[in-house]
Amino acid sequence: MGPHRTAALIASALLLSGMPVAGQQVGWHYSPQPGEGDRASMGCARGSDAETFTCLVVRCEDDFTTGVHLYTSRPQGGLGAWEMTLDRETRQVEVLPDAAPYHGRVDDADGWLLDGLRHGTFAYLRHMADTGSGFAYIDLTGSFRAIEEALYWCAPRTPPAERNGDPDVGPETKNGEMQ
Repeated sequence: MGPHRTAALIASALLLSGMPVAGQQVGWHYSPQPGEGDRASMGCARGSDAETFTCLVVRCEDDFTTGVHLYTSRPQGGLGAWEMTLDRETRQVEVLPDAAPYHGRVDDADGWLLDGLRHGTFAYLRHMADTGSGFAYIDLTGSFRAIEEALYWCAPRTPPAERNGDPDVGPETKNGEMQ
């Protein structure tokens, strides 16, 4: 058995050995939700696991816009008002129903949250009805790269009328022959 085959078998064994897969784990990674693939990046709070989690998701929507979603194991769900602190700036945001496979889309009309997730260092959040409980802490280390990778295909599209037409310049010729 050659060294390459041995390495491949060892790698396969490690993958199948029950190692945790990226899911509702701490940090920034692709969303594990079915059908989301590389179109969404998920950042989960410290202490998150498959049963208890609070995550923010930046997603390339079907219409190529960017959406910020909330995904949580909170028994009452994620809809409603949330208090969020990004790098010591606190705001109240609304999480609204949405068709995406998360618990709701964050109303971020001015882009404050998306900008903070890309360029910030930390985020604290909790539902306004849970004032007796602590805040979920999401470390934003690596968020910029993870978000940019998820939004790569979300580049602005131009309507056909605004696209450049075919060039009307051909190759240079002399007496009908190319030079």
